[in-house]
Amino acid sequence: MTTPIPHTSITAAHWQPALGTTGEIVEGLRDIDQSLRIILTTPKASDPHRPEFGSNLHLYLDWPTHRVTPHLVREAIEAIRRWEPRVAVDQVHIHINTQHIIVHVQWRVTGQLPQRTEVPYARTS
Repeated sequence: MTTPIPHTSITAAHWQPALGTTGEIVEGLRDIDQSLRIILTTPKASDPHRPEFGSNLHLYLDWPTHRVTPHLVREAIEAIRRWEPRVAVDQVHIHINTQHIIVHVQWRVTGQLPQRTEVPYARTS
């Protein structure tokens, strides 16, 4: 992935402001990576203009470790399929420890090599 670029250098049809920076954007694969992070970290109903946007991953963060994985995988795949049509999800892996749950998403754009997005969550219990 590349670093954010200034907004005066936009060349792609798909782009968005880079999170955490001022006046910079992401485009191409970096745009998709950031989009996936936004989808998976936005709780459904938290955006008043798009109440269905996001995922329900947050509902499972305090579930017992031995029961949570299939729910997180399902929620991640459903949210990505609905909100990011540019990608196909190859795999979703969940890594759980006492402090974090990390969702690893392997995805691809047609005709390109697989990419990986990692989204960490703090555990609440």
